[in-house]
Amino acid sequence: MDFLQQLNPVQQQAVSASKGPVMIVAGAGSGKTRVLTYRVAHLIHQGIKPYQILALTFTNKAAKEMKQRIEQLVGDDAVKVWAGTFHSIFARILRHECEAIGYQRNFTIYDSDDSLGLVKNVMASLNISPQQFNPRGIQSRISGAKNHLVSPEMYEEIAKDPFEQRTATVFKAYQERLFKNNAMDFDDLLLKPIELFQRNDRILEKYQHRFQHLLVDEYQDTNRAQYVLITMMAKRFRNICVVGDDAQSIYAFRGADIKNILDFEKEYPDCKVFRLEQNYRSTKTILAAADSVIKNNRNQIHKTLWTSNPQGELITVIEAEDDKDEGMKIVSHIQEQCNRLKLDLKDFAVLYRTNAQSRSLEDGLRRNGIPYVIVGGVEFYKRKEIKDVLAYLRVIVNPKDEESLLRIINYPLRGIGETTIDKIVRQADFRPGNRATLFDALCDVSAISTVSERTKNIILQFVQFLRKYMELKSQMSASEVARALVDDLGILKAYKEEATPEALGRWENVQELLSAITEFTAETPEATLEGFLEEVSLVSPMDEVVDQRNAITLMTLHSAKGLEFPVVFIAGLEEGLFPFYQLAPEPDELEEERRLFYVGITRAKVKLYLTHTRLRYRFGDVTYPVVSRFAEEIEGSLLYHETSHRAAFPSHHQGNHLGREEAFASPRHKAKGNGSSHPEFLADRESDYENESQEVITLHVGAKVEHESFGIGKILQLAGKGDSAKAIVLFESIGPKNLMLKYAKLRLM
Repeated sequence: MDFLQQLNPVQQQAVSASKGPVMIVAGAGSGKTRVLTYRVAHLIHQGIKPYQILALTFTNKAAKEMKQRIEQLVGDDAVKVWAGTFHSIFARILRHECEAIGYQRNFTIYDSDDSLGLVKNVMASLNISPQQFNPRGIQSRISGAKNHLVSPEMYEEIAKDPFEQRTATVFKAYQERLFKNNAMDFDDLLLKPIELFQRNDRILEKYQHRFQHLLVDEYQDTNRAQYVLITMMAKRFRNICVVGDDAQSIYAFRGADIKNILDFEKEYPDCKVFRLEQNYRSTKTILAAADSVIKNNRNQIHKTLWTSNPQGELITVIEAEDDKDEGMKIVSHIQEQCNRLKLDLKDFAVLYRTNAQSRSLEDGLRRNGIPYVIVGGVEFYKRKEIKDVLAYLRVIVNPKDEESLLRIINYPLRGIGETTIDKIVRQADFRPGNRATLFDALCDVSAISTVSERTKNIILQFVQFLRKYMELKSQMSASEVARALVDDLGILKAYKEEATPEALGRWENVQELLSAITEFTAETPEATLEGFLEEVSLVSPMDEVVDQRNAITLMTLHSAKGLEFPVVFIAGLEEGLFPFYQLAPEPDELEEERRLFYVGITRAKVKLYLTHTRLRYRFGDVTYPVVSRFAEEIEGSLLYHETSHRAAFPSHHQGNHLGREEAFASPRHKAKGNGSSHPEFLADRESDYENESQEVITLHVGAKVEHESFGIGKILQLAGKGDSAKAIVLFESIGPKNLMLKYAKLRLM
């Protein structure tokens, strides 16, 4: 086929292996999406029916891009291919089959905020104090249990401490309330299909025959539930193709299990393995840096990335005095590169490990009048005014949705107080086994003697209002229902009358929501309100499109996965911050942090900067951070060090920084003896030979030492003499510590 000639030889082989299990190990920037789309096109050209192909991705954006590319290759047949995220695909299956496990097809999908609200309500009904037991913590434990296929009953058996025991109690009631509300949370969209397939062989066989070819993108990010679903679906025909890169597995905190990709060959001994090792994105220097870091991980699939791109500039390591200076130095380099390379602001990204780091970076950009966008801020569909309107629409579709009803019962204000709501909730009687819903209780409010006649009339008017739109939704389009509802509520009018900047912003957001529903109605065949609400519920933070305005992009390293920029800054490269830890990191945690750094490095196409500070304010205190071990894992010949106390060496040789003695010195070698990395803690302007102890003389950077309280550690930096001698020691038990050697009494190992 002609289009196969557009691929390199290994890509062609991976695309053409259409039978049996296949694993494609796709290194960063190696054309993974291209291979996936060409593989689907090849299957269709081979005679496979498009509707027999299922492609599972991790973002809606990736699925949309894939279908667009397939359409360019095979035409209209691309529409018949099922391509989407795990959650969207299995939600679609559940819409057709959920009655087999007791749900109605109009079930509501709860996002994380809805889920948290339900957890809080369950805790209140069980008299569990939110001050003593954090609701978010309980929500996280429940989600973690679900990701590992642990049921409420199983969790109750393994619960050990009081927090886990309370979580078990909440978990059981939470699932009962979800079922009663005809609702599922995100985790249920994976758990309920497993339950469906386990309880009904006929339904499982139906989908096994329907999807005879299964493709899974980003396989390294799958969790236990996703692994089980994939295994069940592929069991009959075994035409499963997984694509991923173990070196980019960075979502363990979301339940991802790297063993799924590491053990694929054990599970399918007859599988064909293809390694995509040619990188099309980055310079040789950037790629060599990524390789020198990731090779320190023990658990990985071997591959050797290479590129035919130019050698490129050295990686600049910037030492700043503090967070504020770090922000200003980044701004200075952005301005320099804009002028030197004629780049736009949108060509720059500043990546960081934690959201809190953005403050000082934003300050620096604002002071210089440089526009920026933050990826990962408050998502559009999680803004209050948007969730208020969506809650009305969700109740119209599913009157059993208790969480949405509680949100709108007194919005806009209609004089229904908390006391009245409590009485109605009690009337609904949420004990297990009782099928009365909150909406039923509202309809029957006349039976509650303790509620005033005035309040009863208000509630009945509210019920009548909802019933009106429940009927209209079958007579009008989704966009017409939404616009009529918003007009009827008077929301837009109220925001206009308030006339504050915040209110006008909310007015614009509600208008944008109405536009989104109109667009959905126009573009979607047989569009329904249910369909729009499902699409909205499945929007992921990873689907956020980086703002295309000419502005700097700020984001966490986790958010940067899948993106690329000509120039990238990775800020805060310091022990405890990146790698992020409080106590000594576990080996697996450290390897994931290293993979995250690898992801950050490989976002850069042309130029990479790494920054660290001598002093940083964290948690309200001054800290004197140690340069990250990751910086020292990069081969020295790839780096140019720009220190904070003297100007950098001038650039030459087509812009490369080549001042060799300074450029190739590692942070460890620079810091030894001169205290240049931490002036407030380490620097001594004059030596004090008279008071220097014999014990200090024997110590050196890299030495293994023992402390009577902190245990075994390694000296990272030394400075000062005699009574003023100081060291930074990385202890295995607690991480880095600043020590006065006079009092530390370190013992060489």
